[in-house]
Amino acid sequence: MKKLQIISLCVSLLALASCSKKKDSVVVSVPQILIGKPISNASTLVAGNYKGTMLANQTYTVAGDITINAGDTLLIQKGVKINMTHGANFIVNGDLICLGTKDAPVTITDPRRSKTTGSSTAATDSAYVGGWGGIYCGNTAKLVVIKWTHLDFGGATLQALPFPQGQTTGLKAGDSQYVLYFENPNGVFILEDSWIYGSPDDATRFYGGYFNIMRNTMEKCGGTGGDGFNAKGSSVGNMAYNLIIGGATNGTKTASDGTTAGECQFAMYNNTYVNDGFRNTGVYGARSGSVEIENNSRALVYNNLIVDCNFGVRIAGGPGGAKVYLADTLYNASSAIPKTAYGYNFYYADNAAQAGQFVPTSVAQPVVTHPQSTDIPNMAAFLGSSYTFGFVYDGSSLVGKNNPLFVNYPLPVANSFWITQASVDGFNFRLQASSPAAGKGTTTAFTPITAGIPVDANFGSSGITPPGKDMGCYQLNGTGNQH
Repeated sequence: MKKLQIISLCVSLLALASCSKKKDSVVVSVPQILIGKPISNASTLVAGNYKGTMLANQTYTVAGDITINAGDTLLIQKGVKINMTHGANFIVNGDLICLGTKDAPVTITDPRRSKTTGSSTAATDSAYVGGWGGIYCGNTAKLVVIKWTHLDFGGATLQALPFPQGQTTGLKAGDSQYVLYFENPNGVFILEDSWIYGSPDDATRFYGGYFNIMRNTMEKCGGTGGDGFNAKGSSVGNMAYNLIIGGATNGTKTASDGTTAGECQFAMYNNTYVNDGFRNTGVYGARSGSVEIENNSRALVYNNLIVDCNFGVRIAGGPGGAKVYLADTLYNASSAIPKTAYGYNFYYADNAAQAGQFVPTSVAQPVVTHPQSTDIPNMAAFLGSSYTFGFVYDGSSLVGKNNPLFVNYPLPVANSFWITQASVDGFNFRLQASSPAAGKGTTTAFTPITAGIPVDANFGSSGITPPGKDMGCYQLNGTGNQH
């Protein structure tokens, strides 16, 4: 009876949270909860069906796929460490609630691997190989909440389809290598205040649902290709206050692939992108190094800090030498995002090639990114009124200009440092008070997406942080990314 009462309470909280008008308030954390029966860590967890609660501060060893059936819930309490062996996955057909805390985060890792610092290449760093598998959420997964959780060394090759053929949008057995995958257009996926370290391909693949991807740190994602947060299908939500360093290709991306249910639409704001786009071995200019909007998707892209990335905000303009399609730049009043819009983004580069792509050019295929007068530097003024979007320009005079003044990170840098520095290490990417990025963002030009995203300490978002006036993921008032 107690179990039924708890589940009933969870459903009630979700219903109340979905109707909440507190769009930007942060929910105060509550005591750890218990759903169902405790799961023992006395022996290795073998492949099978699981539900109940992994208990706080315990270590579990997993040797086969953990499957959560439709209608069941697996809850992971704070401080849990899960050692994933034999390339094991979480197969989520029900609900997964992972509630780490700032003082006691959850860790899901491959115990054979250790994090490294300094120079990192796809050929030498095990972060790009994939140790354990991923968290694969099917079209009956209604709610996935992951907070204050380390997801380290995921992305082992998927050996078998986790869901029946026909229920799988973007997975291939023997090929797919994602850390997080979600495909329920009516479901909710929350990833907040967490860390993703290492992946061989895209760190995430989303094919529908409502998302709040907020205040996370992503390092070393993608070996010789692959995106960070890759949203496809009819996915809708926010990607904000994330620090993405050393990604192979795009840091954040939208594309309406694999669906007829609607457009992929995201508000991407107050993110910090550092050293992204340099391990992609594909056609230069066919992918971005920070933000990519393509294939009939829409986005709001504001207040981002983009440092030593291969490309700036890239709005795809049509098919060319690679498989990239026209972004949706038309107006539609009924859409979550009526029209793709962008501005108030900050750029810094240490070489001319990067500076020549602050406004991406049509070097491999058409793009339609317009220079913005609100950007730093003011690219509309730099390129002049006669500039036609997509044309190649000389950005060499912008090299080394507008140092964002991180608290601890060497700018300017030389010797292609940005190509191999792919992890945070001991650096501090917060802004100094005198930073030219401080106070230069907009808090009024757009609003985050709130529809469909429940706000709740346990069964929803901990808070949809509104746009911050300081560009990037760290705010001088202490809000934003907490890592």
